[in-house]
Amino acid sequence: MAAPTTFDHDAAGYGLAHAYCLARACDLAYKDGVTIDRQARDWGFDTVRHHATAFTPPFPLQDTQAYTMASPRMIVVAFRGTEPREIRDWLTDGTTPPWPGPSGTGYVHHGFAEALESVFPEVRKAVLELRTDGQSVWFTGHSLGGALAMLAAARLQLEDPRLTADGVYTFGQPRTCDRLLTAAYNKAFRGRGYRFVNNNDVVAQLPPEPAFTHVDTLRFIDSKGTVHEGGSGLLAGVADRARGLTSAAFEPTGEGVRDHMMRNYLAALAKNL
Repeated sequence: MAAPTTFDHDAAGYGLAHAYCLARACDLAYKDGVTIDRQARDWGFDTVRHHATAFTPPFPLQDTQAYTMASPRMIVVAFRGTEPREIRDWLTDGTTPPWPGPSGTGYVHHGFAEALESVFPEVRKAVLELRTDGQSVWFTGHSLGGALAMLAAARLQLEDPRLTADGVYTFGQPRTCDRLLTAAYNKAFRGRGYRFVNNNDVVAQLPPEPAFTHVDTLRFIDSKGTVHEGGSGLLAGVADRARGLTSAAFEPTGEGVRDHMMRNYLAALAKNL
């Protein structure tokens, strides 16, 4: 099967072709608004809403950006990520207190929660207004964007269940929340949430456990670019990561950073198609 050139607007459940299309939506989130609008139309989405906010020091991020694209049958919300060197300091910062989770469920990494808070009202408004005829709703994001996609979906599900997403696909997502919120998310999105990790992706290994933990369900991409589902991927991941962590984790030329790049996720997914 060749990599699809556009979305299947009737997609449901899990599929690598759908994962590839959502990964392309993540990659598009790094582009300017005009490019996003043009590509969304080419994919058959006739409405696009942009969500952006800027921060001032001492917040370590400069801004949060996302977009929502809608067709008569599908809505996709994609969050932009950030470069590993920009995310490093606050991913490893252990001094910032955690942020209470949605509906008081567990705790969230403070940086992720504050970044989402800045755009969440717009995202919720867009989904409410654009879901006019029972369209499927999908959240996706790469890097920081993966954390925000997971949190946005969790927040809508816990605070307004009628807006529960049909699926959440993240790529290179860092650990985002504690075990309580992770358990609630895993229960709500069983069979609908998928977390792709490419080999030694350094961002997916932070922040450290046990304060923060990963959500299910892992789709691990090994060093040969093969996507594993279930236990085999977990075992392969342990071996591959042990090899990759011998280099400086956040060096731009290091394996951990290379494996984090969105283009390498896209290449691996295309290979598996």
